[in-house]
Amino acid sequence: MNNTQHAPNREQITQSLLAARIVAIIRLKEQSQVGPVVRCLVQGGITALEVTSNTPGFCEEITQARKNYPDVFVGAGTVTSANLAQQAIDAGAQFLVTPNTSKDVVDIAHKNNIPVLMGALTPTEIVNAIEFGADVVKLFPAGNLGIGYFKGIQGPFKGTPFMAVGGINIDNIKEWFDAGAVGAGLGSNLAYAVHTQEEEQGLIQLAKDFLKATQ
Repeated sequence: MNNTQHAPNREQITQSLLAARIVAIIRLKEQSQVGPVVRCLVQGGITALEVTSNTPGFCEEITQARKNYPDVFVGAGTVTSANLAQQAIDAGAQFLVTPNTSKDVVDIAHKNNIPVLMGALTPTEIVNAIEFGADVVKLFPAGNLGIGYFKGIQGPFKGTPFMAVGGINIDNIKEWFDAGAVGAGLGSNLAYAVHTQEEEQGLIQLAKDFLKATQ
């Protein structure tokens, strides 16, 4: 766990996530795969990552990542219920990410002074996410409807911070930022299991390439 005397608050964490530009989404089949992936991503310059609740041992891995990398923001993803939210917070999650809109998750997160990146796609879901107090709206799945849809919804939601998640890759990530996204969540296109030293070096370089592409 982070031993700093003054832990960052919800607003500070949110600003740090926006400054990070990329949130790496770690969703893996085996718990033993998490540590090496986290290490490679951090070495590649990633400063914000989420471990999804459907990754085996996700709470243990959040706790371990917080301990190993105190300068990196570690959150929990696929937080679909109040129960999962509390488990993640107890494990040390510094932010929560949902695929859906959930007032219960926001209430628990804000009670613990941490932000929520809340999943929404339709105008109604976006309004709900804003009304529930989401710190960032996670447009998901963004790639399925594309840049044109994203540009279209920004009119009525001007000023709303949107993070694009789903279908974001090395070839289109800059286009999403140019269109107004404040961040991007990257799953299997960035955070994938590595088994050899060569694969680890490739992942480190890929993280660097993604960060460069957001500039």
